[in-house]
Parts: sequence; structure tokens; C-alpha cells
Amino acid sequence: MFGKLSLQAISYDNPVVMFGVVLMIGGGLAMVLLITYFRKWPTLWNDWLTSLDHKKIGVMYIILALVMLLRGFADAIMMRTQQVLAEGASQGFLSPSHYDQVFSAHGTIMVIFMAMPFLTGLMNIVVPLQLGKRDIAFPFMNALSLWLTVAGAALIMASLAIGEFSTAGWSGYPPYSELQYSPDVGVDYWIWALMLSGAASTMTGINFVTTILLGRAPGMTLMRMPLFSWTALCTNILMVLAFPALTVATGLLGLDRYLGMHFFTNGDGGNMMNFVNLFWIWGHPEVYILILPAFGIFSEVISTFSGKRLFGYRSLVYATFVITLLSFTVWLHHFFTMGASANVNAAFGIATMVIAVPTGVKIFDWLLTLYRGRIRFDVPMLWALAFIPTFAIGGATGILLAVPPVDFMMHNSEFLVAHFHNMLIPGALFGYLAGYSYWFPKVFGFRLDETWGKLAFWNWLIGFYLAFMPLYALGLMGMPRRMQHYDNPEWQPLLVVAAAGAVFIAIGIGCLVLQLLVSIIKRDANWDQLGDPWNGRSLEWSIPSPPPVYNFAVIPEVKDIDAFWDMKEKSTVDRQPVHYEAIDLPKNTSVGVVFGGLSFVFGFAMVWHIGWLAMAAGVAMLATVIARSFDDDTEYRLTAAEVGQLEGKRFRQQAENQQACAKPLAGQE
Repeated sequence: MFGKLSLQAISYDNPVVMFGVVLMIGGGLAMVLLITYFRKWPTLWNDWLTSLDHKKIGVMYIILALVMLLRGFADAIMMRTQQVLAEGASQGFLSPSHYDQVFSAHGTIMVIFMAMPFLTGLMNIVVPLQLGKRDIAFPFMNALSLWLTVAGAALIMASLAIGEFSTAGWSGYPPYSELQYSPDVGVDYWIWALMLSGAASTMTGINFVTTILLGRAPGMTLMRMPLFSWTALCTNILMVLAFPALTVATGLLGLDRYLGMHFFTNGDGGNMMNFVNLFWIWGHPEVYILILPAFGIFSEVISTFSGKRLFGYRSLVYATFVITLLSFTVWLHHFFTMGASANVNAAFGIATMVIAVPTGVKIFDWLLTLYRGRIRFDVPMLWALAFIPTFAIGGATGILLAVPPVDFMMHNSEFLVAHFHNMLIPGALFGYLAGYSYWFPKVFGFRLDETWGKLAFWNWLIGFYLAFMPLYALGLMGMPRRMQHYDNPEWQPLLVVAAAGAVFIAIGIGCLVLQLLVSIIKRDANWDQLGDPWNGRSLEWSIPSPPPVYNFAVIPEVKDIDAFWDMKEKSTVDRQPVHYEAIDLPKNTSVGVVFGGLSFVFGFAMVWHIGWLAMAAGVAMLATVIARSFDDDTEYRLTAAEVGQLEGKRFRQQAENQQACAKPLAGQE
């Protein structure tokens, strides 16, 4: 009745696993008790879980990303600790199988369930506001994407407590991920988590491409869009084109495992290299799916905190498009060592070097934006400034690895681990954390605490260099990656330094948590009274903080690249419109969260081969979507009078805030 599921699926005899399970369950229970104690269940359900407001969906994406950051970083700490201890006669505290699960989960979580939700959350919050829109194209699809992603993340978390996760690495190469070599359910957890999140990302891509191309404010031509919206457009084009390849690859692998097919089993007519090609046809565009939004954030932050228009706006746009196109031409450099001809390797090596050129253009444009700017060293700017030299180091090592003979020597070493972390941490995560600090006051109405933010930044930066620079040296010394145990005592001192770096990063994460708590407690002192705490340049800063549910009472007319800056110069910012129109907005619905819950049940049942439960969940999912299709009452209307009343109250409050802000200045004079 329960397929493969039994009490033996719970690792009672593994204290490390049980400690993690207790932490996970304890944290969940603590949240439930807090919500119950403060009687917030109705608010949570009505205002958040069932909401179709793009801003709230974006916030929930980011909350998911931060939770998964904690889980993924816990795996990283375990790996670093294991490698410090497991030298010579010592075997450390992780068995080989458990260590394999940890690094497989770490890669999957950080790429798919931390970075992807983080960037999607920021795009959800910011892109419609920058484009002068009231919502995205398909609000209900947006909610489905969120809850499918949550379902995939929940499967990853469930694998910690029930059964085990894949030992085949985050890339799941056959034949090791085939049934013969991985007969347990770990690879199945990996497959279904990726299938659910992949479907969600594809829908997100369709949603945002449609939103950006078909619905901008009057006068906002493509060449007047803010850089973050440009990078969001290119990112979502990549998502639409690349994620189906991942879905096909994992789907075919699932057919091999479930139905005994042989798409990737060489001995029975398949070809395991087909999986590798499909995976990296997705996997290399995925690198730029993660990095391009961060490039957009750095563009916004550097321009704002330099007090200057971006240098070379058009060249930044063209460079973004060139990166988008070239990202599909370099996937084979991920497996130079797998037997392609010298000519093929040379072609992909050259393409890999060429793709560095538009990235170099971007860096020079950012540096020239900084040149003679009135630079303010607020937290978002610190992340951006640290990114430039740190990312350049990662790029230089990438050019080195683009040379196939060098890659043959370095591909399976710690040098490669250092390289891709050197690209993704400063190139993506530093950008997301800059965007988190930059747009937080827009979403919640108060700024994050600067002191704790700077402590978090410096610990992250120091920790990054300590954690990953030694890995370059270890790679040159011949240390292979993915090692659970080693016998060379010369490696251990550098591994101790790397572990110390992980401790600094842990302190940085702790500072981010404390920053949020302190900011909430001191929110009155950091309140964003005018909606423009950074003296911003794009349209999201032209509306109150937090924004009203309809974003813009009157859709603005754009006449310049920096639309809000142009309005400031022409003194049209504080003029109250004389005429308002009715606004239609999407109603809340529980269908998204219900569908996500059913998706989790379906995936869990498929992992454990519980046929009747999978069938019931599948039918319920179909019924839920059909029921939604018959619901014609999906919007509500704010009348022109209601909008006018809300806006009148806002303008009166804004005038009072301006007077309150002017009094201290008058006293100083």
C-alpha cells in the first residue's frame, strides 16, 4: 500500500541526520507556535498565501530563498568540516554515502532552490514597478510558479528526514543516476524536485517575457527601460529556452528508472552523453540566468549611489544581449574531458573566451560610471564595489579553464570548485544581497539597519576569500574535488583556512538575520517617509513605500531613460492628478497554494512508488485547475472615487512628511 516507504526509511541510527531533522522540525514548530500565539493565521492566509499581488509573491520567493540558503550553507559547513577532519587515519564524521548526499544536495539547493527563487522574487517585486505597470501579465500563473517551487523545495527538505537524497552529484550524470547504480529513492527525490521547479521556472519565463514586451508605461521604449528590467527580459528569454532541456533530461532519466527504458544506458542502445549534453544545454545558460539579474542590480545600485546616469547605457544593453546569445554556444566546456574531438573542444574554448568580452564591457561601463561620481558607501554599494574585483578574479580563472589542455588538468580538481564559486557568489549572490538591501525599504517602508548590514558584508567578503582562494592552490597541488577522505597531509592546512572562511560566512549570515530583527524593532527610526530613501532614478521610487496594491494610480508617461530623475528635474513628482480611473485587480485565490500542496504529495508518492496516492493527487491537481478555469469572478474593481480617496490621503501624508523632514534641516541652518 505504501510502496517502498517503511519505518526503515528514517535514519534513526545516524546522529548527524537526526540532529538536522530535529532542527528542521523544531524550527517549523516554532514558527507555527509564534503565528498561533500572535493570532496571525487569518492574516497569513488572506494577505499572503492566497495573494496574487506580484509584490507579495516576490517577498514569499525571497523568504523561500533565505530559508534554503540556511539549509544549503549547513551542507557547506558539513563538507568543510569533514575535509578538515578526514586526513590520514581519521575518517571524519560523515560516511562516504552521506558525504555524497551532502554535496549533491548543496549544489541542487543553492542553484535551484536558493538562487532561482531569490532572483525570481526580486524580479516579481521590481520589474512591474520599473515598467510603470500595475501587475504582471498572468497573476494566477505567477502564484502557480511560486507554489510549484515551494513543492520542489519541500521534497528536498523531506529527503533529509525520510529516505535519503541523491549521491549522484547535483548534475545527476548517468550511469550513476541509473537504477542499477542508485537503486534507492535519492535520485527520484532529485528528479521530482527538478521537474516541479523546472515547470515553475518555465512558466515564470513566459510570464515575464510577456509582461516586459507587451505592457510598459507610455513612452517607455525598449531603449528607455532600466537595466534591471533589461537583464530580467534576457534572463526570462533564457529560462523559456533552456529549462525545457532540463525537464526533458530529468524526464527521460525518470523513464529509465521507472519504466526500464534505456535513453541513457549505453549497454542497451542508449547514450549517457545525451544526458550530459541536455543537462549542460540548460546548465550553461543557467549560469547567466543567475548572473544577469545581478548585473542589472549592480547597474541600478552603482548609478544611484554614484549620483550619475549609467555610462554607456546602450553598450550595457547590447552586451546583455550578446551574453544571452553566446550562453547557448559554450555548454561543451563543462565536459572537455569526455572525449570530444580537438576541433570541437577548440571551437567551444574560443566561444568561452569570446563570451568574456561583453562581460568586460559591462565592468568598464560600471567603472566609468563610478569615475568622478559622488559615491555613497551604503550597504548596497558595498556589495557592488566588492563584486567588481572579486568577479574579475573568477572570470580570469574561467578564461584559463577555457583552454582545453588546461581544463584536462584542472577539471576534476578543487581549482574548478574555486572557479565556479568565484563566479556565482560575487556574480550572483552579492548582487541579490545588494538588491535585497536596496529595495527592502520600497517593499516594507523602512530601511535595513546599516551597522548590521556592513558587519554582514565584511564577514561575507572576508569569508569568501578565505574559503575559496585556498581551493585554487589545492587544485594546483593536485587535490581532486568531491573527496570525503584524503591521505596527503600537505592539503590539510589550506583546508583549515577554507573552513575558517566558512565560519566567517556563517557569521555573515547570522548578521543578516540580526540585521532584519534589529531593523524591525527600530523600524520607526528608519522609516521611509517619502518613498525615495536613496534618491533613486527609476519609476519604483516615484510611488509610496510600501506601494499601494495598484502600484500606480495613474500610469506615468516616460520621456527619458532615468524616468523618475527626469520627473524630479522637471518638478512634476508631487503634482496630484485631477482625474482618476477605475482599476481592476486580481482577487486572492487558494488554488495556487492548494495546487502546490497537491504537487508535493504527487512528487512524494512518485518517489516512494505509492501508486494510488500519486493517482489521487494527480486527479486532484487536474480538478483544481479545471475548477479554476470555470471561475469567472477573478477580479475586483476599485472605483475612481475610491482611488481618488486613497491617493488624496497619500498626498496629504506625503506633504506632512516633507514638512517634518524639512524642520531638522531648517534648524541646522
